[in-house]
Amino acid sequence: MLDRRNFLQQLGAVTAAGLTGFSTSAHAGDLPLIGEDRSLHLYNIHTGESVKSTFWSQGQFVDSEIEMLDMLLRDFRANDVMAMDRQLFHDLYELQTRLSPNKAMNIISGYRSPKTNAKLRNGSNGVAKRSLHMQGRAIDVAIPNVSHKDLHKAALELKSGGVGYYPNSGFVHLDSGRVRRWQG
Repeated sequence: MLDRRNFLQQLGAVTAAGLTGFSTSAHAGDLPLIGEDRSLHLYNIHTGESVKSTFWSQGQFVDSEIEMLDMLLRDFRANDVMAMDRQLFHDLYELQTRLSPNKAMNIISGYRSPKTNAKLRNGSNGVAKRSLHMQGRAIDVAIPNVSHKDLHKAALELKSGGVGYYPNSGFVHLDSGRVRRWQG
């Protein structure tokens, strides 16, 4: 696990090279109250990196914290970073608060470059050709000691975007697209 200093140094190097995309939308009706801080604890299962981040404070996103989250959610295969859709952070916060307030959520996949997505698609029929992962609008997540069924149910209750249920693969897909559901 990287410590915060090393993580921030890595983030600085990638940020200096430039982000590969930018998406900061959040649904106005879903924004929390001004006084309510929101924090996430995420663990990337592929890189071993962990981030604890207060991404929302005093009624706005905290840019430095968002950058850390974006770095954690990068395409680790290509080391490409994209600004993730910020609504996803609010959705993850809601799920973490409901299901595991004291545990890290496991990130299976965040941003994927088109090249990485094509490679994964060639090896599996479960990867969409026009995946929202390539736009920074999707995250695959699991929570240790929380059933995938419970996570799926809670994600559907958000009514925030797409929810894919992958019980055999051990994760739930969340995206900021239109509200829909499927099982893979």
